[in-house]
Amino acid sequence: MAELRLDKLSKVFGEQAVVKDLSLTIPSGAFTALLGPSGCGKTTTLRIVAGLESLSGGRLWAGR
Repeated sequence: MAELRLDKLSKVFGEQAVVKDLSLTIPSGAFTALLGPSGCGKTTTLRIVAGLESLSGGRLWAGR
């Protein structure tokens, strides 16, 4: 299994920042949930991790 690291991840649609400066490390083998109110960027974050959306800023590492 690989570690997942997000460093100051950002996503902007037009002039609307839907994810701003998200930093997070998920260790190998961990179970993790993203919780928050509607419209806070949970789905967008998962779409970025899955490669379905591009980053507007920050870095993403998935590896050993």
